[in-house]
Amino acid sequence: MSTMETFKATTKILEGGLSVESSSRNFKVVLDEPKSLGGTDKGMNPVELVLCALGGCQGIVAKAYAKHKGIDLKDFRVELEGDLDVRGFKGDPNVRPGFQEIRFKMYMKTDASPEKVKEFAQFIENTCPVGDSLTNGVSLKLSDVVVEKP
Repeated sequence: MSTMETFKATTKILEGGLSVESSSRNFKVVLDEPKSLGGTDKGMNPVELVLCALGGCQGIVAKAYAKHKGIDLKDFRVELEGDLDVRGFKGDPNVRPGFQEIRFKMYMKTDASPEKVKEFAQFIENTCPVGDSLTNGVSLKLSDVVVEKP
């Protein structure tokens, strides 16, 4: 019995600027770039969404496992920031286009001891699928290019 689950998403370009619409299941999000990077600022840019995905994943893991780990979690938030040299996005072949580093700080409202909270934070970091994908890399495979006539 396989425990592998496949998640799917579709992204299409929108009129004007650099905006795109991404969808998965019945949910949609508009992404764009800030005006300083040639966009129209209609939404978060993809790397901001990566930070949100990481924080969202960590929050879900925290909510899903707090009771099981003996943590009475009253509130949780994570603040994230990442460094990216935009010269890579703008085409400089000598600069990597992705994040160089992502930093995050977890805030937990709980009566648990600091030692137990730090242990739980480590568990969250070790269990989050998005964090694992960013830390260990994932194989990206272009499976096909389909030419559609206008």
